[in-house]
Amino acid sequence: MGTRKKVHAFVRVKPTDDFAHDVIKYGDDNKSIDIHLKKDTRRGVVNNQQTNWSFKLDGVLHDASQDLVYETVAKDVVSQALDGYNGTIMCYGQTGAGKTYTMTGATENYKHRGILPRALQQVFRMIEERPTHAITVRVSYLEIYNESLFDLLSTLPYVGPSVTPMTIVENSQGVFIKGLSVHLTSQEEDAFSLLFEGETNRIIASHTLNKNSSRSHCIFTIYVEAHSRTLSDEKYITSKINLVDLAGSERLGKSGSEGRVLKEATYINKSLSFLEQAIVALGDQKRDHIPFRQCKLTHALKDSLGGNCNMVLVTNIYGEATQLEETLSSLRFASRMKLVTTEPAINEKYDAERMVKNLEKELALLKQELAIHDSLANRTLVTYDPMDEFQIAEINSQVRRYLEGTLDEIDIINLRQIQEVFNQFRVVLNQQEQEVESALRRKYTLIDKNDFAAISAVQKAGITDVDGHLVGEPDGQGFGLGVAPFSSKPGKKSKSRKTFRDQVRPSTPPPKPVAFEEFKSERGSEINRIFKENKSILNERKKRASETTQRINAIKREIDVTKEALNFQKSLREKQGEYENKGLMIIDEEEFLLILKLKDLKKQYRSEYQDLRDLRAEIQYCQRLVDQCRHRLLTEFDIWYNESFIIPEDVQVALKPGSSIRPGMVPTSRIVSLGEDDQDKFSQLQQMVLPEGPDSISFYNAKVKTEQKRNYLKTMISLQQIHRK
Repeated sequence: MGTRKKVHAFVRVKPTDDFAHDVIKYGDDNKSIDIHLKKDTRRGVVNNQQTNWSFKLDGVLHDASQDLVYETVAKDVVSQALDGYNGTIMCYGQTGAGKTYTMTGATENYKHRGILPRALQQVFRMIEERPTHAITVRVSYLEIYNESLFDLLSTLPYVGPSVTPMTIVENSQGVFIKGLSVHLTSQEEDAFSLLFEGETNRIIASHTLNKNSSRSHCIFTIYVEAHSRTLSDEKYITSKINLVDLAGSERLGKSGSEGRVLKEATYINKSLSFLEQAIVALGDQKRDHIPFRQCKLTHALKDSLGGNCNMVLVTNIYGEATQLEETLSSLRFASRMKLVTTEPAINEKYDAERMVKNLEKELALLKQELAIHDSLANRTLVTYDPMDEFQIAEINSQVRRYLEGTLDEIDIINLRQIQEVFNQFRVVLNQQEQEVESALRRKYTLIDKNDFAAISAVQKAGITDVDGHLVGEPDGQGFGLGVAPFSSKPGKKSKSRKTFRDQVRPSTPPPKPVAFEEFKSERGSEINRIFKENKSILNERKKRASETTQRINAIKREIDVTKEALNFQKSLREKQGEYENKGLMIIDEEEFLLILKLKDLKKQYRSEYQDLRDLRAEIQYCQRLVDQCRHRLLTEFDIWYNESFIIPEDVQVALKPGSSIRPGMVPTSRIVSLGEDDQDKFSQLQQMVLPEGPDSISFYNAKVKTEQKRNYLKTMISLQQIHRK
């Protein structure tokens, strides 16, 4: 963790012609404010009224420009954010004292922009100065209005309103708002557009002290994530900057609030009171419990208030004598805030993808060390890599040959191979079970022997006899039962057949089975022909595979018989005594012929088995072709059926190429880009004559786009109202 440091507190005095020079005095170091009041003589001789106050601060900003305010208050906080430190800048004060002007500024004038747009500009400028890092920026804009959370960027077309209300959630990484949209910004202009979009959605109202009074607390957050381009270290840094514009406290007697504005003022004063209670508790070293959960504002700012963060407070006050009571209250809040300490530290995280790559490099080095160790120990070459597809396929082939009897043993090199051999035994077993079951289902109707009701029903239907054999299926060559279509009478071919398409369109669609027969003879005839050809080839391959299987089984039985005879001859030779000539075993002619026969049988077995494997591959390929043809035939039939009997004729005419406009032909983006050429010319001219220089281009471009969108929405609403009338 980092070292503890106190919160920086600054005071900004709103310029006024009626400044109370005799009451408010600034210190020589410009870091203190002294307030002196004359005693009220109406209280009598004994008068204990306090008349002098002195407040020590980190700086007093009187008649200060927006540039000076940002340089003094925010520049260091934003700069440290790109090094991994969280930051929070908060504006607090009485209503109408200049909080929103300090934080956001006047969006109509580039020079009068506030802390928030300047912070965005500084972030992107610093990113350009750090080419060795890949830095991403995201932003969010939260509003707390009457103790309810709102997303000020939910009006964007790709966000939309949230179905569930937003909630504040805490976890090990801190506090975050569940349901708040966070937007990636790759350039400065995009960030300004999001800022202006949120500003248009803020809730404001008018009262005696302020014509455009903010009626809610707003938190604009900038999220920064930086990855090194040069170092392979998996660590990266993250940070966030909370820019908080609090609603102003107000005395109802002075503001004259009524109705909805009165209710809003009540919520504002209540939340600010809870904020002050949390600040008092943080400043008291003896307090164990900090009341963060009393309101949404303190809960959302829990990380910023006394946590891992660089915290700066800007207190906005009036310089007039009539507002002296509220000024003293704001200055007391600033003094309490200076007692709060925070513990900022660099936020380091680990990139899982880069960590995996580093571990892979380390694994490769360890494998090289193992290879060197094996070489020095005169061990055979051992591979430690996971098996690839070819190695697994080879093991599968060895397992199959071992089960078939053509391979006596499987070579074992390492532990991985042992594990894979057992795994392939399981794979082969499952495949054989599936093949047997599918073959039985294709050839027989499988009925549970214990299901006597099903057996009785099948026998009554005449499908099986009392022994359970299929009726009309001698030697496995069966016939199928079904219903012939109405048009397939034997012996005659109709000269002309009037189809549904030739007739007047019926009021009710024909049954799909009948229409399907017509489709296969007309529009789908070619697909149906290909389907039948593929199916014929598939059946022929299946028949050949069945014949090959029978031959393989016959060869296997003959191999077993030959092996038994050969073993008998060997045992007989051992009993009679073995004879050797120059180290070679002498065998009789019968045993020699058996060995040659066994060798030929194994050769035939391998050849037939290879043919069977090839046939199975062809069957799998043909089956896929048949399935594809069947799917296409059914899909084309559905389209033909809908066009012929379901979709109205007038709709079909409208959907034909070259006919009336179809939905979606004119993109909605063209609606808002009318006069685009003129707008481009205006933008180019504006960039050439901007008085503030090229740095203001992004600011003004974002402002123009926001105004264009606002005018477009107003126009659309007006057109809708005219249409309703």
